[in-house]
Amino acid sequence: MRLLPLTLAVTSILGLLPSTQAANTHYGKEVPVKVESMYQRGLKYLASSQLSNGCWDDSSGHLPGAVSLSILAFLASGEDPNHGPYAKHINRSIDYIIKSQQISTGYIGTCMYNHGFSTLALAEAYGMVQNPRIEQSLRKAVRLILKAQSKNSYGAWRYNPDSSDADTTISGCQIVALLAARNAGIDVPESALYKAFEYLETCRDSSGAYGYTSKNGAKVTLTAIALLCHQLQKKGSSPEMVQSLDFLKNKITYRDPHYTYYFEYYMSQALFQADLDTWEIWNKQNIRLLSSTQQSNGSWLGNRGSSFSTSSALLSLALNFRYLPIYEK
Repeated sequence: MRLLPLTLAVTSILGLLPSTQAANTHYGKEVPVKVESMYQRGLKYLASSQLSNGCWDDSSGHLPGAVSLSILAFLASGEDPNHGPYAKHINRSIDYIIKSQQISTGYIGTCMYNHGFSTLALAEAYGMVQNPRIEQSLRKAVRLILKAQSKNSYGAWRYNPDSSDADTTISGCQIVALLAARNAGIDVPESALYKAFEYLETCRDSSGAYGYTSKNGAKVTLTAIALLCHQLQKKGSSPEMVQSLDFLKNKITYRDPHYTYYFEYYMSQALFQADLDTWEIWNKQNIRLLSSTQQSNGSWLGNRGSSFSTSSALLSLALNFRYLPIYEK
């Protein structure tokens, strides 16, 4: 049965900001004024800088993965593809993703990063609107992910559908996409998820942290990705995942200098799903950081272009809204 997205029961986070800051009511949920303001300024930037074909004119704004993160940024605050001030912007980008898909294979873009994030965006959009065109594209995208896994010697994924090796970042991206698609009512074999999680565990070291292609060289960002996947699969209470959470707790002030907003995107979700108390500490820090780095036009700057940076920054704040199924507990 196809699941509908919006959740009405959301915990108030009034205590996260100083008492001098009131909270707005947004779609029946109380959200700190600062978050609401930052988010709306960010959405206005994305809307005003979007090209007519649904992408953005910066270093990565034409890539389906970056466009998909922008779609998610709109949807994550409760914006609707059918109604509201940003409906046309959301639909332009959805149309861009669908047009970027290869008809014969279902592949979106030229890299599995693009394909995974595009599949996630299609799944979340399909969870909001009964659109046969989105459903058809989503089903084809899921089939591509499963077919790529079946050809991979690790039972996971890397840069292209024919890759024989694997890594935790691209594999994590596909796992989240598959879980979102399943939540939207698309059939995803349990065996495929089992194999994917088996691979992730080969990259986990004795401290609970995860490496890129093996246990060696574990990193905070990679651990956040892996922990999020386990949490979304509802397998985050095992002793191993508690250990991974403890690893992240000890890195609560860490910020990735090379993949800043990619890290923010995953860390916020991992902590929210794993431990709300820890997420509250993280969220307060994240609000302060992003408030100080948001530009006057509402964007955030980064080496992968402002559309990617802005969308990722907004999505790291979007747990304050909790509208997307993938952002619910």
